[in-house]
This record gives sequence, C-alpha cells and structure tokens, in this order.
Amino acid sequence: MQKTIKLLKEENELKVIEDVLDIYLEISHLAYAEVKKKDGGKALLFTKAVDKRSGREFQEPILMNVFGSYRRCELLFGRTIESVADEITKLLHMKKPDGFKAKLSMAGELFSLKNIFPKRLSGEGACQKIKYLDKDIDLHEIPVLTTWEQDGGPFITMGQVYTQSLDGEMVNLGMYRLQVYDKNHLGMHWQIHKDSSHFFDQYQKAGKKMPVCVAIGGDPLYTWCATAPLPYGVNELLMYGLIKKEPVKLVKSLTTPLYIPRDVDYVIEGWVDTTQQRIEGPFGDHTGYYTLKESYPVMQVSAITTKKEKVFLATVVGKPPLEDKYMGWATGRIFLPLLKTTTPDLIDYHMPENAGFHNLILAKMQPHYKGHAKQFMHAFWGAGQMSFVKHAIFLDEHAPRLDNYKPIAVYILNRFTPKCLFISEGILDALDHSSPESLVGGKLGIDVTSAVKVDIPELLGDEELLHKVKEVVPDAVQLHQFMRHTSNPITVISLRKTKNAKEYFDALTSLREHLRIVVFVDEAKNDVFNSYMILWRVTNNMDAQRDIFISELMVGVDGTKKTSLDGFTREWPDDVDCSVRVVDSLKQRGIWDLDDATYEKYQLS
Repeated sequence: MQKTIKLLKEENELKVIEDVLDIYLEISHLAYAEVKKKDGGKALLFTKAVDKRSGREFQEPILMNVFGSYRRCELLFGRTIESVADEITKLLHMKKPDGFKAKLSMAGELFSLKNIFPKRLSGEGACQKIKYLDKDIDLHEIPVLTTWEQDGGPFITMGQVYTQSLDGEMVNLGMYRLQVYDKNHLGMHWQIHKDSSHFFDQYQKAGKKMPVCVAIGGDPLYTWCATAPLPYGVNELLMYGLIKKEPVKLVKSLTTPLYIPRDVDYVIEGWVDTTQQRIEGPFGDHTGYYTLKESYPVMQVSAITTKKEKVFLATVVGKPPLEDKYMGWATGRIFLPLLKTTTPDLIDYHMPENAGFHNLILAKMQPHYKGHAKQFMHAFWGAGQMSFVKHAIFLDEHAPRLDNYKPIAVYILNRFTPKCLFISEGILDALDHSSPESLVGGKLGIDVTSAVKVDIPELLGDEELLHKVKEVVPDAVQLHQFMRHTSNPITVISLRKTKNAKEYFDALTSLREHLRIVVFVDEAKNDVFNSYMILWRVTNNMDAQRDIFISELMVGVDGTKKTSLDGFTREWPDDVDCSVRVVDSLKQRGIWDLDDATYEKYQLS
C-alpha cells in the first residue's frame, strides 16, 4: 500500500484529503462522487478518518478508488492489460517445438512459469507485526465504512477472503462483502454459486468448523486476483505470479491453517460454525439497488494482525459508473482467451458498465451456419460466470467495435426483428431482484448475426406521439424516441402505473405504424431522455420471461418496478441514493466538488 501510494503520487493519480471525515457515509459519498468524474477521477487518500458515533479517531489512512481509471489499472498491473491477455493466449496455444532453437525458447518460457506458484515462507510476515488476540480483538478499531443509510452496518468491501477445501488440497481467494456485526463477528456473503460456498458445504457435511482469513491491502493486485473468474479449484494467486513474474510470498496465519500474503496490511482470522447463520444486509450493492436481508454464515474472529504502518483499502458500490467498471474491463480483456476455449467461435465480448456487467453482454462471433448463434447462446450461458448473464446480444464479425455504442446500436437496430429474440431460463446472480424467484429467472438472447430488411415506421415527433399514446394509455406521463434514424426506433414511455404493463402494450398496438420497440419505465426517478440510466434501470428491472411482449413487428419491454399488479410477491428493493443531508454538509464545508450536471446525470439521489 505504501508503494502504491508513492506510485500514485508520482503519477499525479492521487488526491489527499486531510479534512476530518466520518466513516459513516461521508468518506464513501466522496469516493462515490469522485469515480463519477471524467476518466474516473483520482484515487483518494483520507488521512483523518473518525467514527463520530463512538468518538474514535483512526491513525491509519483510508485509500479508495485505487483501480478507478484505465490508466491506474495498468499502473497497478505494471504492464498493459493486453500484454497479459496475449501471454495467456500464447500459453493456451503452446505447441510442440520443432528444432533445437524452438526447444530452447520453450524451455525458457516453461522455466519462467515456476514464478507463478505462490511460495510459502517460514516465520511471520510484516502483516503480523501487531497482534490482537482473545479479549483484545475488536473489529471496530478498524475504519470499516458504512456506505449507505439503509446498510445493515459497516461492511468490508475490499477484503481478500482466503479459504480451503476440507482436505486442504484446494485453496480459494474470493472477494465478498463482509458485514461487521460486533467486535468479533463478520457476516460471510457467500453466494450459493461461489467456491467458498462449495467449501462451506464440505465442512458442514463433515460437522466441522471452517477456517477463514480475510486480508486487506498489500499489493492491490491481490485484491484484483480475488475477483478473477478462474475455474473451480484453481488458486487465484497464480494470476499474480503470471502478471508480476514473481510468486506471491505467503506466511501462515496465527490461529488457522491458512496462508496469506506476507505484506497485506490487515489479517482477520477466524472460524465459521457451519451450524449457525445470521441475517446479513441490507447492503447498497453494485446493481444500484439494495440487496435485502438474508441468512448467511458467520465468522467468529480468533485473531487480528496488522502491519506497523497500515492503510485501509475500501471501495464503494451503487449506481454506475463505479470503480468495478475498470476492474471489470481488465478482467474482461485478460480472460477473453480462456473464454474462447469453451466458445471457440467467439471473437470479442463487452459488458457495458451501465448494465451492471451481468445484466447485458455484447458478443461478437463468427457464425458458420443457420441457427449457429442460438447454439452459441447455450454454450455462452454455460461458461463459468457467463452463466449469470441475463441479457446477451450476439453480432457477426462485421459489427463495429463493441464499446463504440452509437455505431453498434445502429448496427443492431437495423438488423432486428422480433424473430431475433430467444427467451430461455437459467441461473441468476443472487443480487438480482427482478425475477419471480431468487437465483433463477429469464434469459434473453438477441441474434443479429444476419441482416434482415425491416420497414421503417412512420415517425412522429415526441409531442405528437405522446398525445396519441395518452389517448390509449392515459397513465403515460412522458415520452422520448431514441435512434429514430434506424429501422427500429426505441420509444421510452414513463408511466404512473396502475396496471400490468402488458395491458399498456396491448393498447399501443393500435399505434403500431408509429412504434417498433417500446420501453416502459416508472415516472418516479426516471428521466426518459437519459439513455445511460434508462439502460441501467431496465436491465435491472426486467425478467425476460415475464417482461417481453411481442405483437407482429412491435416489441415491448417492461422496465417498471414490479408489484402485486404484476403478480410479484418478492420484496422490491430501494435505489441506492446519496444522503442529501450528508452531501449538503460536505458542500457547506467546501469538500464536495462534483458538479450538479454530473450529479443529475448519474442520479446520485
């Protein structure tokens, strides 16, 4: 962390904030605003953190938004992201060498791979210079942030969670949010599909407690490795060795059999009683919504160790754009070669930041025959973490760059007809709130790999069209048409909803000569002119099996909040919003510097 801070200062990528700031909302709100700035703003170092509720003053600084730009990501990796992807591609396609020189070259490459394997050291590490055991254990002495008003408490958000299988043969490094319940208990948000949850099942069946270590800080690349989507059983720290060309050096924790990097800033050791669970949450998550209360395993802390000069690393999540935009970019580029091994006709893919990654993916492929894209969808939805993707659009090799949104939108809309839609069902991320039941819901695939000629509708202006819409849908409030120059204009209609959206869609079929794709949103909290946030809202709120309507060339999409009007029985979460009181206080103190236009664009409250 100290080396990282020095590097960021030298590269003019760090802003030091010396004002006294509360770990309750204030620090997280400033970091949330910073990442909304152009190019992700700066990394932030808060040097005077306090807990106003308890009167605690913390000696260690808090570092945030460290990955929050493309440039900072590559600084922390120490190389270009593409060079890592190229290296993985080369390893995956390594062939038997022909000739003596080729054999020597391969021998050198294979020899260098010895550095990717973590190395266990004897003795203690820098992370164990200060030790807290037994009655001295107190999680409240760590400056853990409470990010949002409705959060169930403080949450560790950049924790490296180290676990191992029951037999000790497999180890895992993951990143999960961790709720601080009291001085010596943490909530483990292990979603059912995660490797740590699989290990938990092993310990539970054996009737044994499970060892866990949570590390914070050290080389930021450890934290990124914790998010790496490697296959089950593969140690994520191998990625560190591959990228840095040196092994991670590990030391044994004091009270568990687990090993952690010797130079992390904090280590929280403990044991999970597999017979007990506790309510965890709510938590304002990266979907931009609160995830609701649910039972999860609990870790009882057996030791806390730290460096002498420590830095607390944290992130903030909520509505996009976020720091995970840049972490996800690096992950997507680096793991494209591995994804191609299970989907060999894949050329490229991209996850738009404002769709929360799992909610929408754009995939470019090489179609070879009729129906190939639909076959490809099944393979795609079965490939590791891609199985959590809700909506996917598949394009052919002639499509524009996937991150060049305007040309790609034109390309898609000029090829789209309702026959392009493929609706299925599969597993969903535990954070998804829109499906009729948790963990399972609708999947939407759109195949635009083939060109289809579509008649352009008879276009009207927004005001004239809204007048006609209100005649058949009196609950309509506002309307805006996007992509009017394409074969499939998108008409966004805000509603004061009094009935199921399917009834509104059916009423609009009388206007089919003017409409192609109709998107319904609630009037509250939505601006029909803000396409960035409309995409965020709709991809969060829709379940393809329930919320897609088709009538000839017209397609309807229901992006409204679901209630009993829709037969929805689950609890619908609130948006993640900044506290206006906290923002006003920061403005009055001259600390808040986000302009109002950006604040409104990204709907911070």
